[in-house]
Amino acid sequence: MKEGPNIAYVAMLIGDPARANMLTALMAGKALTASELASEAGVTLQTASSHLAKLMSGGLLTLRKQGRHKYFALASDEVAKVLEGLMGLAAGSGHLRTRTGPRDAALRKARVCYDHLAGEAGTRLYRHLVDAGLLRHDDGALQLTGPGRDFVGRFGVDLDSLERGRAVLCRECLDWSERTSHLAGSLGRALLARMEDLGWARRDPASRAILFSARGEREFDRLLAGE
Repeated sequence: MKEGPNIAYVAMLIGDPARANMLTALMAGKALTASELASEAGVTLQTASSHLAKLMSGGLLTLRKQGRHKYFALASDEVAKVLEGLMGLAAGSGHLRTRTGPRDAALRKARVCYDHLAGEAGTRLYRHLVDAGLLRHDDGALQLTGPGRDFVGRFGVDLDSLERGRAVLCRECLDWSERTSHLAGSLGRALLARMEDLGWARRDPASRAILFSARGEREFDRLLAGE
């Protein structure tokens, strides 16, 4: 009798095209209704409900209720990490969807990966943190250095609060469009939230794109220049 995790079952859940489209849509970090996910998957509401039940049963989704409305979201950061890894693998193997226009260019420039910054902007930020000695790999784990802690504090992120949380502080995440790493973990989430609070960037409600204002781009460039 075979023992151990049943990866074939999880792969089957993710591998169906309609379910894969639903999961990809939820990588924007927002909870969506069954109707919205049916539209993303290009299936009827009845078919979508069947798919969602399977994803719920498999532990990939969680259900949130607000009044009479029901919203679906990814079950955990671990699910998002697996999906982003698969997206990177698919991109690296040449399995990309047809580019449809400006929205795709915007997604490649800057987008949200579940709850942190990805795309060109995300990888630029990660490279700066590593090259400037603010992040380092220590025994296989990504760690903030002393100067890195100072940098985060000056940027207005409450590092003590992040470290009291249960989530991993710093985690490397493979970027599917840039084919290199961006920063995930609670610090990645906090840095993106801080940029939004400062008015540098906002989320495109119609996609996963992060849209920087002209001022935001200037300030982001200054941040990476160490000014």
